[in-house]
Amino acid sequence: MEEISEILKRVRRIELLTRGLVRESLGGEYHSSFKGQGMDFHDLREYQAGDEVRVIDWNVTARMSAPFVKTFREERQLTVFLLVDVSASGNYGGSSQSKRELAAEVAACFAFSAIHNQDQVGLILFSDHVELFLPPRKGAGNTLRLIREILAWEPRGRTTALNAATDRLVASVARRALCFMVSDFQMPMEEMDEAVRVAGVKHDLVAVQISDPNEEELPRSGWISLEDPETGEQVTINPSRPGLRESYQSLRNAWQGELKTVLRRRSIDHLHLRTGSDYLPAMHTFFQRRAQRHA
Repeated sequence: MEEISEILKRVRRIELLTRGLVRESLGGEYHSSFKGQGMDFHDLREYQAGDEVRVIDWNVTARMSAPFVKTFREERQLTVFLLVDVSASGNYGGSSQSKRELAAEVAACFAFSAIHNQDQVGLILFSDHVELFLPPRKGAGNTLRLIREILAWEPRGRTTALNAATDRLVASVARRALCFMVSDFQMPMEEMDEAVRVAGVKHDLVAVQISDPNEEELPRSGWISLEDPETGEQVTINPSRPGLRESYQSLRNAWQGELKTVLRRRSIDHLHLRTGSDYLPAMHTFFQRRAQRHA
């Protein structure tokens, strides 16, 4: 296991980086993208020309002998949950960054954006079962703990079962929550679809896909050995063999297309990020499209 002092250094680096991003740009975009999802009843007032008929309070109207309408205000606080995949495939990555490290940075961006807007944040770490459940809380101290747990957690499970996390979410969180599912989603798409089907009705789900460029195409080289980090299965191949790289690319593209189809069918927003790349432009674009769609 990694030394505690080294983990704390990484937590501190992520804190400094993501706090700055939130303060300079992401905080406002997060607010415009995700606020206003819930509306609280505020007051009653007399009907005015142009008011919608559906907001008339007919009981009060009958008592007062004049039409009255309900007014609402934006829900003051969101409950935000981070569902972070800590299965063995997250340890894969290039020399500069693993998928798990990128997941921690992205989760920190969402967490600091949430506390910047007075929202509370909870965490579910999952592999083939729920590894850790932390109920939602406010404050920077809570966010630092979330980052530390994502980086330092030693999972007992190796494979990915998103349904373990979504089942726990549905069972434990009664109020509608905004949930960022941070994973490489390396699982059968039938399981993916079943995992988000029920949870997506009750909660607002966002799929944050983490991948590494080396997963998306085979290298141009001679014989290489590959290992599945989740199952331990090993295979030796020659990528220079005619048609092999193209076949792999076709299978990868088909899998990616299936993932997008599942998310689109369940009306789940999708943000795709890659290790070793600047994720800020992709997050900007994601926030802007989300805000426009929900305006």
